[in-house]
Amino acid sequence: MRDTRRMRRMGRNRKKITGLNLTSLMDVFTILVFFLLANSGSNEVLSPPKQIKLPDSVVESKPRETVVIMVNPEAVLIQGESVVGTAELSKAKGNRVDAISDKLALLEQNIIGISTRTIADSKEITILADKTIPFNVLKKIMSTCTLSGYGKISLAVIQKAAQS
Repeated sequence: MRDTRRMRRMGRNRKKITGLNLTSLMDVFTILVFFLLANSGSNEVLSPPKQIKLPDSVVESKPRETVVIMVNPEAVLIQGESVVGTAELSKAKGNRVDAISDKLALLEQNIIGISTRTIADSKEITILADKTIPFNVLKKIMSTCTLSGYGKISLAVIQKAAQS
């Protein structure tokens, strides 16, 4: 065929695909790698809030992912949500606290995902209690957890060096 003016013009305007621009693709993968590295730690160390002062202890084992109950001088928090006041709890009669058992039952019903199911199925609780909390308050919390079906109860402490 003859090379017409129209064919030459179309040949100039035709865009040739020479390759992919890999710069933006590499940026996305770099961000993905940093995100996965930052969030890959499965054995998280529980860090207590500033208002809770934990006692010191020599601890050998690492903490596991469990249901977390924080007890500060003002309130009792389960998984970060306030359930009952500490003053009310110390004045209450009996060993069962209905607000705590209701919240634990609600946590079992609202299971989302594999990690939450593993935490709920382990039936294990970690209590982060301020060292100024009276033992009778902790006893009420622990007995309520036991009556709710949580057999393994751990008290969080600050790890200090072993004395030789």
